[in-house]
Amino acid sequence: MKKTLFIIGMLLGVFSLHAQDMKTLFIAMPDSVAPLLTKVNREDCVDFLASNMKAEVKNRFGKLSELKKLTKNYLFMQTTQSSTLEMKLLPLNDSVQVIALVRTVCGPACDSEICFYDTQWQRLDKEDFLHLPSSGAFYLPVDTLTEEAYAVVRGKADMDLLKAVLAEDELTLSFTYTVPDYLAKEERKKLALYMRKEPLVYEWKEGKFRPM
Repeated sequence: MKKTLFIIGMLLGVFSLHAQDMKTLFIAMPDSVAPLLTKVNREDCVDFLASNMKAEVKNRFGKLSELKKLTKNYLFMQTTQSSTLEMKLLPLNDSVQVIALVRTVCGPACDSEICFYDTQWQRLDKEDFLHLPSSGAFYLPVDTLTEEAYAVVRGKADMDLLKAVLAEDELTLSFTYTVPDYLAKEERKKLALYMRKEPLVYEWKEGKFRPM
């Protein structure tokens, strides 16, 4: 973590230290971070939203992408009908911020990829900021099933899929276990009986996302 902070500090020393906001960072985003969107796409989205217009553009594939929310430190974009892009500026200290970026694809079960960048769009080590919850964290304590029966139910969930959501107005990251969404209806109902109903919520504290 100390090494990461040092690198960020050095980068900020090279570039001007003007205040960064999400609009500026979104426009300056490298194409490699969001390949579907050109810089013109991003600029048009910002201009449309500022004019109280629907911020919808044709992306590189000729399909529609829509910027739905943009504040000083938060962004939400519907990149395709089945995928979204979400970003949040998070403080490391009084002068250094990092960008948390969440890409989510649904088909039909949703799964998210979480990345972290400095404000010059250099990718950072995710392990410095977040340890993902295990699948077991989403299950209730078992007191009505035998171990064998429970193993059968859990065995239906043969992969780990997590949907992550950044809060717009809080420094939190919520996780939903989406494996049941790809199971058959009856299997989904059985599994749901032994799962927590609410998402797991992590709070940004002391430069990391930590379970609340």
